[in-house]
Amino acid sequence: MEEIFAKLYDMTAFSNIVADPRFLIMYAIAFILLYLGIKKQYEPLLLVPIAFGVLLANFPGGDMGVIQADENGMVMVNGVMKNIWEMPLHEIAHELGLMNFIYYMLIKTGFLPPIIFMGVGALTDFGPMLRNLRLSIFGAAAQLGIFAVLLVAILMGFTPKEAASLGIIGGADGPTAIFTTIKLAPHLLGPIAIAAYSYMALVPVIVPLVVRIWCTKKELSINMKEQEKKYPSSTEIKNLRVLKILFPIVVTTIVALFVPSAVPLIGMLMFGNLVKEIGSNTSRLFDAASNSIMNAATIFLGISVGATMTTDAFLNWTTIGIVIGGFLAFALSISGGILFVKVFNLFTKKKINPLIGATGLSAVPMASRVANEIALKYDPKNHVLQYCMASNISGVIGSAVAAGVLISFLG
Repeated sequence: MEEIFAKLYDMTAFSNIVADPRFLIMYAIAFILLYLGIKKQYEPLLLVPIAFGVLLANFPGGDMGVIQADENGMVMVNGVMKNIWEMPLHEIAHELGLMNFIYYMLIKTGFLPPIIFMGVGALTDFGPMLRNLRLSIFGAAAQLGIFAVLLVAILMGFTPKEAASLGIIGGADGPTAIFTTIKLAPHLLGPIAIAAYSYMALVPVIVPLVVRIWCTKKELSINMKEQEKKYPSSTEIKNLRVLKILFPIVVTTIVALFVPSAVPLIGMLMFGNLVKEIGSNTSRLFDAASNSIMNAATIFLGISVGATMTTDAFLNWTTIGIVIGGFLAFALSISGGILFVKVFNLFTKKKINPLIGATGLSAVPMASRVANEIALKYDPKNHVLQYCMASNISGVIGSAVAAGVLISFLG
């Protein structure tokens, strides 16, 4: 009888959990992410599948965790080292499981991040940025955190490629962070993806925190509409629709000429936007890019990335360094945008609210909504959303270009 109960006990996951209590930490992380996504509604489309992927990967015996290949693509299969890229597709699915099949074929090849960028482009309106083009420069300034943390990470002992993958978290763009990490440090994909999306979800917490550190009440009360009335712009856009159609074509061409490695992200972003702006003639393409294709890609990306978060891959000092460094990159990027606005205001009569600099991130449109809420607390009539969107949208382009530069130099 005791033998039967012993076998039943061994059959369950409890025996594995008792033998390795680290599984409980991973469950706690998964439940926290689920809480943030479901209850707090912080990026639920991404945090929920990622969190569930963490759960699936850490149920002992479920074989749903992703096995990370080394830098040469070698993985252990039934006690034998094999090159994952030389294994037939059916062998990957049979020997390593469905999750590994999805991860290596869709994620690690770099296929899904550009597809998601296409969907983001289809959902993005570049109008606010084109109407306030001078504000787009603050999206570039907000990339400070990427390069600052890159240098700090190298001093901490990370390799240049690992440091670049860590620094890109400061761009506040999950697909960009994943794409860069795939190219430079694929063995860090799990913790970097979790950190990137977690901090994106915590934009409503982090942005106000950094703003309180750097900004005064007087600065946060700057009313952009009043500034526009006092110092009206001398340039006027006569045909915005034509400009919005030309913009993605021109940007793709320029980026392709100067930073070719950024084309997979920028090119797909601009293609998605182009089919949106053309209108009824490409409405079916727009609908597919912004709905079914993007939704399917998000599901596969989220669950697969979450499945990389096994106890061995996550519970180590490298991951702790990534979490700390990611927060530093995020905070420095916000700070860089704010400080650039403060410097800019020293040399111009037409003042700019520092909140516009704080939104030079890729977290569209959450960062802009948060900044607008902060402005309204100081002045109920001070709606800065459309101005923040100009900086916010340019931050998407800026982070993708920064990723391309890093890949070109270090890849």
